[in-house]
Amino acid sequence: MVMDNVQKVYDFLVDAKCFYLATVEGDQPRVRPYGAQLLYEGKLYLMAFGKTNATRQLAANQKAEICAFKGQTLRVECKLIEDNRAEVRKALVDAMPQLKAALGENGENGVMYCVSDAKATFYQLMEPVETINF
Repeated sequence: MVMDNVQKVYDFLVDAKCFYLATVEGDQPRVRPYGAQLLYEGKLYLMAFGKTNATRQLAANQKAEICAFKGQTLRVECKLIEDNRAEVRKALVDAMPQLKAALGENGENGVMYCVSDAKATFYQLMEPVETINF
């Protein structure tokens, strides 16, 4: 069941093509667009480029929210846990070869985050229609 939940969220993010990641800097929310996600070892991963404001914010506070829209809205409350195993970075480059020029041959210029403690809610016209956890 958990794998089905992860797959459903992953598929939604892939179909949406762009999602927004919110982090916290002190008491100020920060939001930016993303588009690199990976399903690996049954877990959802996101990638951030190198050492950016987002990676510094996540190092200080792992809590984040993801939001995407594709006919429905998806909001995911979660923690993003850094997982920079070489095989995870390489799997992202293999899955999204268009990022190879920016990330490097083996994804060495990216930081991988595993989505953890997630509560994903799908909305239709602002009404929640399904909530899943993984």
